[in-house]
Amino acid sequence: MCTEPGAAFIAEKIKENNLNRVIVAACTPRTHEPVFHSVLKDAGLQPRYLEFTNIREHVAFVHMNEPELATEQAKELLKAAAKRAAILEPVPTKIVNITPTVLIVGGGVAGLSAALDIANTGYDVYIVEKETTIGGKMAMMDRVFPTDDCSI
Repeated sequence: MCTEPGAAFIAEKIKENNLNRVIVAACTPRTHEPVFHSVLKDAGLQPRYLEFTNIREHVAFVHMNEPELATEQAKELLKAAAKRAAILEPVPTKIVNITPTVLIVGGGVAGLSAALDIANTGYDVYIVEKETTIGGKMAMMDRVFPTDDCSI
């Protein structure tokens, strides 16, 4: 079902049966949920109307040597998914303009490192530091190991 033919089959069943919710009982949603969100969107449903139940990692792997228990656990997860799917509501999407600006609180090593990384992606970065100098705890040190360089 996670392939193109599977996605087409699901889309066909949504239209054929006038479905308004879809429950998928499969493997990890991390990699496959976007595929099914796309299927729902293409079928005219909000992607929010997808309920994804992970029965591979949460059931099959856990009860690998107990197939009867795995089946019972999968049934319970599917019952829960059906109850949840019945009450899913649309989530409105609002697109807003953003200003690519970031405020970093703290001018220590972590703050300065984050500021550099973010600035290198094209964002304007502002650093706020409560002390009169930057560097945080590093500013208290004279030299750092292993290079014996000045700490700030």
